[in-house]
Amino acid sequence: MNWWHHPLARWGAMILLVLYLGMVGADFLAPYDPYASQENGALLPPTQIYWRPWPQVYPTTQGPLDLETGERELRVDRTQPRPVRFFVRGYAYRWLELTVPVPQWTQRGWQVTDWRVFPGIPSDWHLFGVAAPAYLNLLGTDDQGRDQFSRLLLGSRISLSVGLVGILITFPIGILLGGVAGYAGGWVDALLMRLVEVLMTIPSIYLLVALAAVLPPGLTSSQRFLLIVLITSFINWAGLARVIRGQVLSIKEQGFVQAARVLGARPLGILWRHILPQTTTYVIISATLTVPGFIVAESVLSLIGLGIEQPDASWGNMLSLATNVSIMLLHPWLVWPPALMIVLAVLGFNLLGDGLRDSLDPRQKGR
Repeated sequence: MNWWHHPLARWGAMILLVLYLGMVGADFLAPYDPYASQENGALLPPTQIYWRPWPQVYPTTQGPLDLETGERELRVDRTQPRPVRFFVRGYAYRWLELTVPVPQWTQRGWQVTDWRVFPGIPSDWHLFGVAAPAYLNLLGTDDQGRDQFSRLLLGSRISLSVGLVGILITFPIGILLGGVAGYAGGWVDALLMRLVEVLMTIPSIYLLVALAAVLPPGLTSSQRFLLIVLITSFINWAGLARVIRGQVLSIKEQGFVQAARVLGARPLGILWRHILPQTTTYVIISATLTVPGFIVAESVLSLIGLGIEQPDASWGNMLSLATNVSIMLLHPWLVWPPALMIVLAVLGFNLLGDGLRDSLDPRQKGR
């Protein structure tokens, strides 16, 4: 059965495709610098677009605070209409720039530095925008006057990549140790499984909070990103290793494995070439169902102030404004977009994983 024909897998894949395309093209899609503040533009609501005679906006700023009601009057300058244009020039960026945080030993001890893998392509083109002094804030601005839509796109880089980087660390460890435990048996199996049981008894969210709280101050967002991924990966590999070990115990008794032994194949070669490839279906499905856990873990840590810190953006620290009741009531546009993105990302991976599981299950193929 082709997994694309499964409705759950198809919908999940389409949701994730849109989210990851937005992540890759974040700089091009973002109309403004995510770190730049607009003058008198704090906590502006989404910009109203006037469609006649053509799509246009007016310069909008915040007036003085009303001490009695706690509200601010919006000041709209209708004498300076600015048409909405596509493919405009704006702030400069480097498209597809890729930097990786790498730990290295220095005279001061272990430090994490950013290593540039790909320098990126310099550009200043953006999908849409308007001329000054007007701004087109599709999702309003935050409490610092920064465009919320641009920050939402920037935050997707961390929130969507944390899961992918996490499984690249977790799965090799879980597959290798689970495979060795199942194939070797004896004291090797007993030792590795006791370690797995110890790790599985640790409540993950409390460990994340405890370890994140003792991180040294002054870490950059990339360094915190690396530490969050490492901590989360350290917790999550145990469950995968246990399942892989169970599958290897069953596979190693089959005829093709026995034939490889008779022909003189080495144990590690048998495990690598003949046994572990038989677990590929489960590994693919498990990967799609594990990524949401990394996304939620990063969001929770950033939400409570122990993850990615301002001024850098992630969906979690953007959602931290929800802890302010006045923000929830008076400025809901600051809360719902990042919450919706987290829900869509988790839903997309879960739908894809459920669809793949149903499509690749041999018991489903005859139905």
